[in-house]
Amino acid sequence: MDANNDEVVYYLAGFIRIYKDARIERLSGNEIVPATTFDPKTGVSSKDVIIIPETGVSARLFLPKINHASDQKLPLLIYIHGGAFCIETPFSPTYDSYVSSLVAEAKVVAVSIHYRRAPEHPLPIAYEDSWAVLQWIASHSNRNGTESWLNNHADFQRVSIIGDSAGATIAHNMAVRATETPLEGVRFVGLGLIHAFFLGEEPVGPEVSDEEMKATTDKLWMVMCPSSIGCNDPLINPAACTNLQGLACKRVVVCVAEKDPLIGGALFYHKTLHKSGWEGELELMEVQGEGHVFHLFNPANDKAVAMKTRLASLLNTD
Repeated sequence: MDANNDEVVYYLAGFIRIYKDARIERLSGNEIVPATTFDPKTGVSSKDVIIIPETGVSARLFLPKINHASDQKLPLLIYIHGGAFCIETPFSPTYDSYVSSLVAEAKVVAVSIHYRRAPEHPLPIAYEDSWAVLQWIASHSNRNGTESWLNNHADFQRVSIIGDSAGATIAHNMAVRATETPLEGVRFVGLGLIHAFFLGEEPVGPEVSDEEMKATTDKLWMVMCPSSIGCNDPLINPAACTNLQGLACKRVVVCVAEKDPLIGGALFYHKTLHKSGWEGELELMEVQGEGHVFHLFNPANDKAVAMKTRLASLLNTD
């Protein structure tokens, strides 16, 4: 093998290593766990569905413990995982456990999206995959879709999107796109952004005083989305969105953590949405003393529990 092929052209500690010969080494988020017919701890059941066989776009569905004889319809959660657009899946122990616990807490039906990941599938492919899943979900609003859990148990008038980190970026974009192209039969009520990853052409928060951090996030974005115009791209910069005031939901919860190096972008998003003229209910949940996606690594933490309770309230918005 040519020794030059072992040259690393991009490295993000803890996430990914890209070699000159285009090999990709994912450094975390590779483990998967099977779906669970019934989890005795939470009462939640899960199963996996392939949505687009040609591309492998799929999802893990979650259903809380319910009375199957009842015709009660439950709020629907669409969850979009993080991982810098390049690692993790809904099938990892981390995301399987967290989404399952949120489903149990809020008593909702959930669809956790498996999008194709960069850099093999550069952005905005993950955005397009996520939108395709939203369209598939909407195809069940007439109770005649391919997935019985959605047909029988989902309330399509109470649909919320939650994402963390890069998944929060995608979640925001899905809410914007639903404004531009409404999904028939679907009413979005909530958007939850956990430690979102946003950039801007100008400094967007306290973290940009660290030039190394700004260079890292800017570089990450361009590696994952090489066709982008840069940090003023509406895919990553909320201030560049032309119709933010029409965001397709009535309530937004922005979660930030004091020690998260991405906190500035999330605060910028909150400020930008507040100034946009959007007329919904905007909330900011600030957690002191914690870092990026701390709730995934320490879900029993009192602050993580409090955040889950806030998100459960969001999911049950009427």
